[in-house]
Amino acid sequence: MPTLVLLRHGQSQWNLENRFTGWWDVDLSDKGIAEARDAGRMLADKNMDFDHCFTSVLTRAIRTLHLVLHEMGRLWLPVTKDWRLNERHYGGLTGLNKQEMIDKVGAEQVKIWRRSFDIPPPPLEPDSPWVLAGDRRYSGIEVPGTESLRDTIARVLPYYEAEIEPLLRQGKRIVVSAHGNSLRALEKHLSGISDEDIVGLEIPTGQPIVYELGEDLAVRDRYYLSER
Repeated sequence: MPTLVLLRHGQSQWNLENRFTGWWDVDLSDKGIAEARDAGRMLADKNMDFDHCFTSVLTRAIRTLHLVLHEMGRLWLPVTKDWRLNERHYGGLTGLNKQEMIDKVGAEQVKIWRRSFDIPPPPLEPDSPWVLAGDRRYSGIEVPGTESLRDTIARVLPYYEAEIEPLLRQGKRIVVSAHGNSLRALEKHLSGISDEDIVGLEIPTGQPIVYELGEDLAVRDRYYLSER
């Protein structure tokens, strides 16, 4: 039976500092490292196993996956990294403290930028210190200046359909270590969540979400592994 496990990376340093992160490459905090190890032990204790792993090109997701696989004794598993599984690009909010932005422009405006389905934050200014020009990971890629959740779905879902679905159709067991918004994009598709309802979906760090799928990839069950 094909199985898909979605895992948001452990707490990052900027999660800890309450800053907008997006595509900026931030490492795990000490708590995030512990969350990743705990997730790996939980997966091992529940006798979960994988055939292939997917992650973004951002350190916090890659390192989470490595820590999970280390705890499972599965560091040898094949891993595919792709920028299309990156977090949503937060544009001009990148690097800013969330509470300071609330104090500056108001809670309602920040909520719109964070939670609306198709309204992106202001784009990143060309002279911003968070511009990714010259980063080898994105050679030949047009890095967005900002993204809404709709924009994120527009890159994540085609990648899922082209690269991950074919393996699931072969009955493979897959884990995707990624980010809050790239995983929300997958959950929206898998669980048939509406544009209106997806904005309220929160995905906690370091908690494996299990999708048990039929041969036709219809969802038979979806649950947090910690609840079983």
